[in-house]
Amino acid sequence: MRLSQKPLRPGDRAALESVLADHDEVLVEFYTKGCSMCQAMEPVLGNVARARDVTVAMVNPEHDMELVEEWNVRSVPTLVLVRDGEEIARKAEGFQGASDVVAFLDEHTA
Repeated sequence: MRLSQKPLRPGDRAALESVLADHDEVLVEFYTKGCSMCQAMEPVLGNVARARDVTVAMVNPEHDMELVEEWNVRSVPTLVLVRDGEEIARKAEGFQGASDVVAFLDEHTA
């Protein structure tokens, strides 16, 4: 399937599962509305999605708190690289610039 050039915003578990099912590889960002580092990540992830031709999904789990437990989200922003529906890498170190996110992807993608 064609990759999305803009970050997707699945609103709940079903929507996230649909994104993961439709794309072989997805970079998922878990964020919260009041997080300034998360807000700063949004344009970075848009640039990364375009530069690397990777699908990015931005998920705010506030409406489905079970996602927090299911995905083991302990801080935000949390980046999770998912391939074929399985987590293959995670980065939860606060704000990440585009070069840091690209390096993370380079390290964990083919």
